[in-house]
Amino acid sequence: MKNILTIILIAFTIGLSAQDYIEHTVKPGETIESIAKGYLVTPFDIYALNPDAKRKFQPNTVLIIPNSKVKNNAIVEDSRELIGYKNHKVKRKETLYGLTKEYNVSEEEIKKANRFLYSENLKKGDKIRIPKYRTQVSKQTLNNTVKKYTVQAKEGKWRIAYKFGISVTELEALNPFMNETIQPGDELNVPNIGDNEEKKVESTFGYYEVLPKEGFFRLKVKLNLTQEQLEKLNPELKETGLKAGMVLKVPANVDTTSSLEIVKTTNLKSNLTNFKTKKIALMLPYRLDRIDVDAVEETKQKIKETRLLSTVLDFHVGVMMALDSAKQLGISTDLKVFDTRYHVSKTADILADNDFSDYDAVIGPMEENSFNRVAMTLKADNIPVIAAMNKPKQVYSNVFQTLPENKLLSKTMIDFVKADSLKTKVVIISDHAHRTSSEALQKQFPNSKLILTQKDKKDKTKDAYYIYHSNLQNVFSAGKTVVFLETENTSLASSVISMLNGFAVNKTEIVLATLNKGKAFEGKDIDNNNLSHLKFHYPSVHKDFDESKSNGFVDRYRKEYGVSPSKYVARGFDITLDLLMRLASAENLYEASIDSIETEYIENKFRYNKALMGGYVNEAVYIVKYDDLRIVKAE
Repeated sequence: MKNILTIILIAFTIGLSAQDYIEHTVKPGETIESIAKGYLVTPFDIYALNPDAKRKFQPNTVLIIPNSKVKNNAIVEDSRELIGYKNHKVKRKETLYGLTKEYNVSEEEIKKANRFLYSENLKKGDKIRIPKYRTQVSKQTLNNTVKKYTVQAKEGKWRIAYKFGISVTELEALNPFMNETIQPGDELNVPNIGDNEEKKVESTFGYYEVLPKEGFFRLKVKLNLTQEQLEKLNPELKETGLKAGMVLKVPANVDTTSSLEIVKTTNLKSNLTNFKTKKIALMLPYRLDRIDVDAVEETKQKIKETRLLSTVLDFHVGVMMALDSAKQLGISTDLKVFDTRYHVSKTADILADNDFSDYDAVIGPMEENSFNRVAMTLKADNIPVIAAMNKPKQVYSNVFQTLPENKLLSKTMIDFVKADSLKTKVVIISDHAHRTSSEALQKQFPNSKLILTQKDKKDKTKDAYYIYHSNLQNVFSAGKTVVFLETENTSLASSVISMLNGFAVNKTEIVLATLNKGKAFEGKDIDNNNLSHLKFHYPSVHKDFDESKSNGFVDRYRKEYGVSPSKYVARGFDITLDLLMRLASAENLYEASIDSIETEYIENKFRYNKALMGGYVNEAVYIVKYDDLRIVKAE
């Protein structure tokens, strides 16, 4: 019944909105030219939508700005050339206004030619001069600020950004339809600087993109370079200082992708300063077109049979609970829900029918091609797109990948074992499909023993997925031994776990571990008692909430629905609350996602690191273990 109510709620809350333009309130000191440059449009674009701006332009005037980027269209301007005067004797009842209409000139132009009219009124009998003009039509372009540049071989975005002294984000803003991977021969808009002003990219150096809120102290910690060293390599820093997105030249031996140092969990509640309403879009495949909300029993059955729908609805409930928790902290949210129907064409329709340029973030979609379409489309406006339950094929500069990479999971597990202060012995048991990764693992532990599975006796090209009991004889002794079991085969996992339990007696302690826990450890023949006895350790993107401790989120959910929340409810809650808390602690999500900030909620934690030429990837990983039939966080 819980999920049926959720469907009905979603059906009534999904809405569509469209907006083709944005509004700009003129500030003191601004000109049409400066505003056009700020929005990467031409003055002609602004005048076309705001014709009154030519005669009435002052602070607090609201202008309509087209939602477009650099067009470089020709601007047609009329210029008037004075070619002489016509004498006119003022008749009875003639006025300046009437003369302007008769001769197609302005009152100001008549007064300039007859200066006495500045202090006296026009009267019958006055002899005045009427100026005569010739109109000339001229065309001007923005080529004085932007020029075309042809991409050379081996040039990427950051090389071109560095060459022209701008950030990668600014380069992307100048080229809204640029491909994520640019190719030689592509033409790009770049700042129109002289050839002698272009900076040379030298292969003997490395390059680093400055992240939001990074100062010289932070770079000293990360790159081991002082301010003086950076300024020597990048003289412009003395004038401009550090700016987010700028590309710095660094020595070639500097590791710009070094692992994150240990940081304490950040409590964002004490950092909340931005209480503007957060505009969030939630794009999920509800597939409401397939559901009849009036047929309760049929809907119940469909939820039971359709795992995707159940997952989506659980995630949605978590999102709504997060909005309520954020509201109690003073954070208000304008949430728009969109049904992508798990189809890229429907997602394309949503993007075409709605303007997302003023959104703070978009969560979803789940389907890979749909997510890619949303991320690519919104990249031009720098709108963050959150990959909540999937790993995107391409992590664009505006993408936030919440699921850590598998290689990071493996590295975290290895580092955890290495950090053990005791002289722990290591044994690796692997099938042949994991032989390469297991041999690499053995190199991490030089004194470890690698045991591979037996081959099929009839066909030596096939894996038989078993080891002999004798393979483990004389392997274990008193003390602690960590056994890495690397397989996706359930029968191998079941037999090895059973054998290891037989050896874990008296003073022989065996700790079972794996680099990437798959379904092999969840088979029906796997005894959780054995996993608990072996203190099974593995890396995970989430942990189970602690049943023994009071938890407001869990208590609220149980009171509402009578059961414990699933991991998808918890994930929807954690991702959304983290998003809103970060947005409320900075101007935008990018500034709130520097790598020194690590947050933790019910079952998930988040710590983003930005790649030099990509988006943000969560690098917060748990090591969990089986303890007395419970899965808990390993200390």
